[in-house]
Amino acid sequence: MKITIIYGQNHKGSTYNIARMLADKVIANCEKSEKNENNNSITEFFLPRDFDKFCLGCTNCFIKDEKLCTHAETLQPITNAMDEADLIILASPVYVYHATGAMKAFLDHYGWRWMVHRPEPKMFKKQAVCISTAAGSGTKSTNKDMADSLFFWGVPKIYQYGVNVAATSFSEIAPKKLNKIECFTTKIAKKIVGNYGKIKPGIKTKGFFAIMRMMMKNPWNPIDGDYWKDNGWLGKARPWK
Repeated sequence: MKITIIYGQNHKGSTYNIARMLADKVIANCEKSEKNENNNSITEFFLPRDFDKFCLGCTNCFIKDEKLCTHAETLQPITNAMDEADLIILASPVYVYHATGAMKAFLDHYGWRWMVHRPEPKMFKKQAVCISTAAGSGTKSTNKDMADSLFFWGVPKIYQYGVNVAATSFSEIAPKKLNKIECFTTKIAKKIVGNYGKIKPGIKTKGFFAIMRMMMKNPWNPIDGDYWKDNGWLGKARPWK
């Protein structure tokens, strides 16, 4: 299984360690599974180290071509890694009850990939995990920041794990709480491996896709309409088939 992790921070604190813990367990379970294909890998990106640009609001990605984004070349390695991954992990510490600015700025660059525009077909067969940590609270809203993009990209299976670690560093997490983290990541890892190769969109994803499909028959943005037509989605073709 190929895993791509995108961290909303540069430092390797609680968020990093928990996300990496999960990824390592997924790989370990894959290697024990009959589904193992000997191509297991983990690719990591740290924000803002690996991408530190803010969306300029030029709308080129929407109405012309995503390649015309001023930051397209810098963003491409992360885009490629996500497209090639079987599992995407978005991980962010809580900053004022939301994802970090670096994570938000990163996700802003993929508005053109939402189902309302030009979703990438590969996304409809992937799994994803949103992980957030906080010394206090705010993990629910932080995970939602990331899960919203994943859903509208078309990712059909999204797990969310928020941890109120009650500590400012991973080494300070209480043993009892750390044990709960170990147990929960073990549980999620088993689910991910068990679902590997069997992912299909649910009613919510299919329903939203159907609404967008109707809109694309008379699109306000011609480039989006042409994209859906070229993919055959205005007919019987679907990205998850």
